[in-house]
Amino acid sequence: MISVPAAVVDVAWLAANLAAPNLIVLDASMPPVVPGLNSVNAEGQFKAIPGARRFDYDKNVCKPDTSLPHMLPGPEIFERKVRTLGVNAASALVVYDDCGMYASPRAWWMFRAMGHDNVAVLGGGLPAWVAADKPLADSLAEAESKGDFAADFRPHLVSDYRAVLEALEDDTRRVLDARSPGRFRGVDPEPRPGLRGGHMPNAENLPFVRLLENGVMKPADELREIFAEFGAPERGLISSCGSGITACVIALAAHEAGLDDVSVYDGSWVEWGTPGHLPVVTD
Repeated sequence: MISVPAAVVDVAWLAANLAAPNLIVLDASMPPVVPGLNSVNAEGQFKAIPGARRFDYDKNVCKPDTSLPHMLPGPEIFERKVRTLGVNAASALVVYDDCGMYASPRAWWMFRAMGHDNVAVLGGGLPAWVAADKPLADSLAEAESKGDFAADFRPHLVSDYRAVLEALEDDTRRVLDARSPGRFRGVDPEPRPGLRGGHMPNAENLPFVRLLENGVMKPADELREIFAEFGAPERGLISSCGSGITACVIALAAHEAGLDDVSVYDGSWVEWGTPGHLPVVTD
């Protein structure tokens, strides 16, 4: 039985522990909507880490009956869904995606929000695994039996629009938007139709790519310097983005920097940017 040594593990650690009986590898890939991001599986021949199972938070492990994409489900639904993946209370989880570190941090955040800390993101994701010439499978695996995972929801890791409205007027909090500068300023179009351009009043822009270098999370000391620009750790943080995916890159980076007071605005811009009563500014 093993435990993940940190919130981010490298290819060497995963390769050395791939056969551990309680280790489960989850593919949390999502098609990128961010320009410049490319999937190693876009070339037509599917690749996967051997034994990896699909963690689909867009169509499966998500809140039903909502117009917002891939929202975090309640603990009962989450528990039931991940049990079908064979996840146990004692499972050590490593999540990856096929772009690097784009979609997998959201899976990490989801498990932590449901009380499971024995979870890590693969640094560099599937591209790093491929680059290291590690073994590959041409399909994903299925769970052999149901797991006994038990959800223990941590509401402090999740923010709704009401919490964001309060934080925007609270000098002890900062709302960080992971979208590109052009989308933040409202000069570049949103990839999802019907959304307003711009950002929340008093929000600040921290494009998630600033936290990465060659697809891998920057060292903790560099991350601390970046977050210090926004008043952390003295100020608590709420991260946002387009649809709650790259906001979790900020959450993971903050965790790596040793920051504890960080939550994710799950609705993000797909909720806030919808025409309605929530305030939007451009600059």
